[in-house]
Amino acid sequence: MRGNRAIDGSMSQQKIKSSEALASLCAKMGSAGKRLVFTNGCFDLLHVGHVRYLQQARTLGDALLVALNGDDSVRVLKGPDRPVNGEEDRAEVLAALECVDFVTVFCTPRVNEVIRIIRPHIYVKGGDYTVDSLEASERTALEEAGTEVRILQLVPGKSTTNILSRCKN
Repeated sequence: MRGNRAIDGSMSQQKIKSSEALASLCAKMGSAGKRLVFTNGCFDLLHVGHVRYLQQARTLGDALLVALNGDDSVRVLKGPDRPVNGEEDRAEVLAALECVDFVTVFCTPRVNEVIRIIRPHIYVKGGDYTVDSLEASERTALEEAGTEVRILQLVPGKSTTNILSRCKN
């Protein structure tokens, strides 16, 4: 997959959409008084911390959109040995989760442009972040979009990095 587009295929893949399609959907939701919750990340090896986080995020609005870092951006952020799973597989696994309503894949290291296009109502990050520790250009994009920022509690000890470290040992 290249350049923020949908993938054709299974039922869960029908949840995978382009940013442009999701922008229209978000605008319609806002007009109907509904709220789109937005989060992003690599989601390389899905684990219980991810699942609990996504389930909690979904309770904050009427639909949950996960913006997934594409393979090239994961390598920039996590190093040359990542991702373990390719973007199409990661997108399909996320889309298969009941709590996830939509998935989009983006290829840049930062999600700023996707935020500017979609203009989500609520942006959610895990407890390893604070509003102040969000990357400055990301905070600016969220402010420009009028997006509410929410920080959710982390599940202690649950991370892809920890899992990979245990596998190497």
